[in-house]
Amino acid sequence: MPDNVEQFPIWRITETGRENTTDVVVREFTVTITLNNQEVATRLCSPRNLDYLAVGFLASEGLIEGKDDIKKIDVDSSGGTVRVTTKRDIQPARGQVKVDSDIEISPPQVFALIDDFVQRSEVFKATGGVHSAALGNAKNILVFNEDIGRHNAIDKVFGECLLNNIPTAGRLLITSGRVSSEILLKVASRNVPLLISKAAPTDLGVRLAQDLGVTLIGFARDRKMNLYANEWRIKR
Repeated sequence: MPDNVEQFPIWRITETGRENTTDVVVREFTVTITLNNQEVATRLCSPRNLDYLAVGFLASEGLIEGKDDIKKIDVDSSGGTVRVTTKRDIQPARGQVKVDSDIEISPPQVFALIDDFVQRSEVFKATGGVHSAALGNAKNILVFNEDIGRHNAIDKVFGECLLNNIPTAGRLLITSGRVSSEILLKVASRNVPLLISKAAPTDLGVRLAQDLGVTLIGFARDRKMNLYANEWRIKR
């Protein structure tokens, strides 16, 4: 059985009675992220791709800029720690630049990407207990990851991109979760101009998308979607 799920005996109850069976449940893991021997965050997460999680989180917080800043990454899965050491002291980035990109996508392309996205999450199919995130272009999903936290899933995607030199600027991000202001800022900080969610946005998420030049799509499912901001990137 994969290390990110566990099987439990359960009682399944229906209108006609009950039966003793088993169910697969997603694992919850605690990891502490340190930067240059200073603890910066403790996250509840899924116990996979912890290096991607740490790097993506540090980048989204403006504590590192890219792969070239990193000297060493030590992952201690048994102790629940990821230690990141940089080549030099990093000054936290300030402010947010408006996203500038002329990427366009058609509704059929969005629906095709969502169909692919849904099929990729084997852990969700088995447990219903994780969020997913993916980076792609108008035709294909390029990077996919999942976690019990929607923020973590996005951090893992961006961390993988940073460590493997996969550009994020001018591409799109898909998430299964609600788009809050924090999510929108993560996406904009990586110069991603198009954010597609299966779920709803918050009011601050919509306002930030409008202000920062991010095209925001919500409720992208069942061959429907809502356009909340910068709809000009969606072809008629």
